[in-house]
Amino acid sequence: MSVTIKSRYLGNLRVESTHLRSGTKIITDAPTDNRGKGESFSPTDLPAPSLGSCIMTIMGITAGDNKINIEGTEVEITKIMSASPGRVEEVIVAFYFPAKGYTEKEKKIIENVAGSSPVPLSISSEVKQTIRFYW
Repeated sequence: MSVTIKSRYLGNLRVESTHLRSGTKIITDAPTDNRGKGESFSPTDLPAPSLGSCIMTIMGITAGDNKINIEGTEVEITKIMSASPGRVEEVIVAFYFPAKGYTEKEKKIIENVAGSSPVPLSISSEVKQTIRFYW
């Protein structure tokens, strides 16, 4: 097993994380309600795009396997925090598909895989996952 991500504390409540294989970097910053500047994703923000991206990826794989074109699909993600304890309480993921005249069968194929990818299956059952589709 090899390390995939290396992170370094930069000071001022910022952390830089590097994906070792690609060299891609992300910086997290504490949110303004927790002593940060809010100038980047907060650590509690990251599960939300991870969830949306993972679902979009499995939908893309499934779409490709079934010759369904979902290119141009967008996702809007809302993270809801609980006050006490401070934790992610719910993530709302809304997918907006381009007007391509999808059949009911195609819609069902795509919708049926939404919760079956690794991130949705890895997030605690205490975190509500609300997934919406707008065709």
